[in-house]
Amino acid sequence: MTPRYMLDTNICIHIRRARPLAVMRRFAKAIPGTVVTSVITYGELADGVARSQDPDEAGRRLAALARLIPVLPIEERVGALYGRLRADLAVAGRLIGGNDLWIGTHACVADLTLVTNNVGEFERVDGLRIEDWTIDAA
Repeated sequence: MTPRYMLDTNICIHIRRARPLAVMRRFAKAIPGTVVTSVITYGELADGVARSQDPDEAGRRLAALARLIPVLPIEERVGALYGRLRADLAVAGRLIGGNDLWIGTHACVADLTLVTNNVGEFERVDGLRIEDWTIDAA
């Protein structure tokens, strides 16, 4: 199955915690193989593991999440677009967090819809499709 969605870090954390219910419903409806996450998101989650009070347990939870949601590697085209978008945002005085820009750029290059509840930040990434699964559409 071809991926359609890239999950941002905050959505991966929601899935790992099995809440809120709106996220869990949307994730359950997703066809297996259509949801991935970025290696940048994986890195942010690994940072959380390293800072955890119980890194062994947190590491097991991250490994389980990575088995459930494949981690998409980054390619050179992502870096090229990141540089252009970062320069454009800097000139406009609208920079966003570096990791968020990497994740958004990765989703753009992979032609995936980014799933996040940090919509305000990611709306600045030109051409990025965004969905917020924390909003219950049921």
